[in-house]
Amino acid sequence: MSRAFRLAGLLRLRALAEEQAAAQRAVSVRGRDAAAARAAATEAALGSAAFPPGADARAVQAVVASRLALSAMLVDRRAQVLVAQDEVDVADAAWAEARSRTRTLEKLQEKHDAAVRAEEQRAEQVVLDEVAGRRAVATVGADASGEGDR
Repeated sequence: MSRAFRLAGLLRLRALAEEQAAAQRAVSVRGRDAAAARAAATEAALGSAAFPPGADARAVQAVVASRLALSAMLVDRRAQVLVAQDEVDVADAAWAEARSRTRTLEKLQEKHDAAVRAEEQRAEQVVLDEVAGRRAVATVGADASGEGDR
């Protein structure tokens, strides 16, 4: 006679919300990692923008313009990394909240399952005690009738 956990539907809903929050967190982390990779590539390009040996004035101006553009782009890319990290932080908080809600219901279900098991064990013990009591009465009755015949 097992009783169903009354909050099972809510637990499934909370578990689904947790999975969605985890998926959103994964998307945010991938976005942050992509932004960090773009920033690293821009930084590498900026580091490799060097003056060619024996360059004339136009080549020097081109390198300076390139370095200025790459510097501005690097500032923008680093800002994108910070924004992406903020999104990851928000997604982490949402996932932690969803996990907390799910875990609370899981603990309630564990307590419910333990109570149901204890109830079933008590009922089984009552049946076993009753069977043992009947056997004892039958044995005592058989012994009593056997002694009277002697």
